[in-house]
Amino acid sequence: MAQRAIREFDGKALFAKAWDNYFGDAFEYAFKSALVSSGDELKSKAKEASWLENEALVSKPDMLFGKRGVNGLVQFKVNKPGDVKLADATKWIDEKRSQSTTLHTGQSGELTHFIVEPFVPHEDSQEYYIAAATGDETDSLFMSAHGGIEVEENWDKVTEVKVPVDATDEAIAEMIRKSVPADVADKERFGEFAVRFYRFFRDYHFAYLEINPIVMVENRVYLLDLVARLDDTAGYLMAKAWGDIDFPTAFGMAALSPEEKAIKQADEKSGASLKLTILNPKGRVWTMVAGGGASVVYADTIADLIGVEELSNYGEYSGNPTTDETRFYAETVIDLMTREKHESGQGKIMLIGGAIANFTDVAKTFTGIIQAFEKMADKMKAVGTTIYVRRGGPNYEIGLKNIKAAADRLGLPIEVYGPETHVTDIVRMALENK
Repeated sequence: MAQRAIREFDGKALFAKAWDNYFGDAFEYAFKSALVSSGDELKSKAKEASWLENEALVSKPDMLFGKRGVNGLVQFKVNKPGDVKLADATKWIDEKRSQSTTLHTGQSGELTHFIVEPFVPHEDSQEYYIAAATGDETDSLFMSAHGGIEVEENWDKVTEVKVPVDATDEAIAEMIRKSVPADVADKERFGEFAVRFYRFFRDYHFAYLEINPIVMVENRVYLLDLVARLDDTAGYLMAKAWGDIDFPTAFGMAALSPEEKAIKQADEKSGASLKLTILNPKGRVWTMVAGGGASVVYADTIADLIGVEELSNYGEYSGNPTTDETRFYAETVIDLMTREKHESGQGKIMLIGGAIANFTDVAKTFTGIIQAFEKMADKMKAVGTTIYVRRGGPNYEIGLKNIKAAADRLGLPIEVYGPETHVTDIVRMALENK
């Protein structure tokens, strides 16, 4: 499972979209939220959303980092809480986006996205905490009557409920209702919300979902702050429910290259896993590794033997991708690899590796790689590419035979090995081969 963070705005929008089905007969939630990149965009949205003109506002960045209050990045007052108007919010947003921001954790970058919502007057006693996280055999639901910025200091007052993944809805509901903390003012109402919250979390394939604080006034619910990560391996199942949701780059990290973005988009549409991070486009060693665990092992081995500066990319193709998906992935990597010769004059190295697959059809995926070879053989020869392959799993003998025959026919130097060879031996062979 790959956990992908989403913006606070998008998490709340998913709640709003699903509200009637999961909460609507018992709870009210008025979704008022605007995601903007500038003061002008906020003023433009105010023409259609009258609450931006008429209500007191709260503004904060929406860029996948927490502790915004600690970092002085929540605008909820000018002179007193609740007196931020539209003009104040637009001015504050433009000021923040015009300068570099450094968080207390040391991350630096430009603020580009802001979430603006109504200010909700409430008492501290109305702030609760609720969160859920996935696990291997059980999920965890966390509940507390002490939400807000000091929840970590009050973690001993947080109740954790271990929910077996195979439990029935009735058993889960009983388990949650019995576990509502004793100091919650309205245990019955909060317990009912928690049951529905967990069901929504599970059905929408969240990997993590936290509301801190959630304010409950009778049956009215206010989601003041939200953190969410989705299980992106469920993207192909949840395309309609999630909609065109964004998985942004975390604050302080470089924006995705066009190639990384293309692989990311392909991954989101697939039931397989396709990942690509470009580390050094001028590097000598390029990888196509099947499996997340294997990709870590290969990266560590290359870094140990030749230095991390020569490791060009990091990623994986796994989960039984189709021939076309593998071809697209291979073409993307090969295109990056062949754009220029290595500055040392040495040829490029392409490592196609992986452990022994459980269910990925090696012959099928290798057919996609062969198709990429056929399209890009001249470019590969121009940069002196040598290919090393180590693979095992269903139909690996056919896959190895086919890829060797294709490379020989195309004039591409290649060595192929099966599961009798240690998973990373091809790294040593490639780097020692003069």
